Amino acid sequence: MTDFKKITVAPLSTAVGAEIGGVNIAEDLDDATIAEIRQALLHHLVIFFRDQDITDIERHKAFTKRFGELFIHPNFNFGQENAEMVYLTRKPGDKRAAGETWHADTTMMANPPMAAILFALEAPEWGGDTLFANQYMAYETLSDGMKKMLSGLKAVHNDSRVAGPGLGLNAQRATKVREDADWRMTESAHPVVRTHPETGRKGLFLNGIYVHHFEGLTVEESAPLLNFLYDHSCRPEFTCRFRWRTGSVAFWDNRCVQHLAIHDNHEDARRMQRTQIQGDVVR
Repeated sequence: MTDFKKITVAPLSTAVGAEIGGVNIAEDLDDATIAEIRQALLHHLVIFFRDQDITDIERHKAFTKRFGELFIHPNFNFGQENAEMVYLTRKPGDKRAAGETWHADTTMMANPPMAAILFALEAPEWGGDTLFANQYMAYETLSDGMKKMLSGLKAVHNDSRVAGPGLGLNAQRATKVREDADWRMTESAHPVVRTHPETGRKGLFLNGIYVHHFEGLTVEESAPLLNFLYDHSCRPEFTCRFRWRTGSVAFWDNRCVQHLAIHDNHEDARRMQRTQIQGDVVR
């Protein structure tokens, strides 16, 4: 679908990403507009909106729910009200930032989230950009021999690098995760090559934050191939770069993109709020 009547769509790069105009996502949008936004997401993998105001979390959640059920992230759930809303904050002096390594979100879950909607409450004048990489292209540009080798292979994902007692992330950054003694690791094995449930296209589905090894192989045995795939999956020609402004929104398809938050401004605050949408079994 490329004949959009309700929205405007301006691609950011050949590989991935487009800015959407002509719509206020804080409003109660009609079904036709929501359908066009979804089609733009499926075509461009990540879409961006400028000059929006969904500071009211109920408006943010209402827009999200037009695309699926809200997901509660276990490592950001401290028992607070509105546990579906995650706040990602960087303060001057933070030594670390959430998401500063290439990844897809929360892939240790049995059903990883299908998408995320991130809103900039406060963006710095420079820096703090986000990169996105097209995982269809990452798969499609592999050799036939590599595709054959990866077919049927699964990778083991867990969250031991991003939460849990003794990790020490909370001492280095403003964005907090569960590090309490009651935390338990979540682990799942997913196909390395995923077939998108809506487009039917194949893409790589692994990332350096959550994946630890291939199912049936040791960490040491898995490392050489994993490192090649990590490097390959975020080649520059597969990517776009988004510069945030206060009021900007990014909506990405977690099933077929990876992203990376650039931690390059250590002087200014960056405050974001995010929802995620429940996903399905990886096939």
